[in-house]
Amino acid sequence: MKRGWEVAIPSLSQVTVHSSPNNGPVTIQGHPEGLRCIGVGTDAAVFQYLESPLYAFKIFAEDKRSKVEIETNIYRKLGTSTYFPIFYASTPEYLVLSYEEGITLFDCVLQGVHIPCQVVDDVEEARDYVREIGLNPRDIHLKNILLQNGRAKIIDVSEYAQPGNDFRWEHLKRGYERHYHLIDGKCVPYWLVETVRKWYNQWDKHHVSYEDFLNRIMKFNPFKRG
Repeated sequence: MKRGWEVAIPSLSQVTVHSSPNNGPVTIQGHPEGLRCIGVGTDAAVFQYLESPLYAFKIFAEDKRSKVEIETNIYRKLGTSTYFPIFYASTPEYLVLSYEEGITLFDCVLQGVHIPCQVVDDVEEARDYVREIGLNPRDIHLKNILLQNGRAKIIDVSEYAQPGNDFRWEHLKRGYERHYHLIDGKCVPYWLVETVRKWYNQWDKHHVSYEDFLNRIMKFNPFKRG
């Protein structure tokens, strides 16, 4: 007898994910009926099958499939933490995870949805837990965190086996504590969010301080005098 998620296998087999140059978002070939794309990254795309909506399927690009085993091991170490999706199974091509309701913090900023302090506290606790079990909480940013009933759910753990600190969460937290009140409840234009994101990715952290970087951003904040 098939388990709940296995009814999606025939549809999943009709989808191929391709990586893009310069670490761009993947592209998708094939769109079988009943399979809905709910997220796209640089290594994989995530789908929900409407006949088994409690599951999410993270299908990796053909040249990125070595990461399936890495991410499988990460989820197995994470166990059943409430801060992360539930891991059910994996194949050579994809992961089977719990489908998580909610809106990303990225979309919260765009739509003016309030981000409570509890979300920041939850991410801090999740990072502590990740370290306690011997992993490294990296690549935590607005698109990787869901607002779920006032709490945080982190939906991408793919870099937790890599060394080093990318400081993305530390910088987000500092920005939230110092400046979030300027935009809280207000819809931030997409062009502004994307400009900040691109500047951050180009930021020379060795020669420009975080304060100088923030001052540059504040000059483009349309809510500074609002």
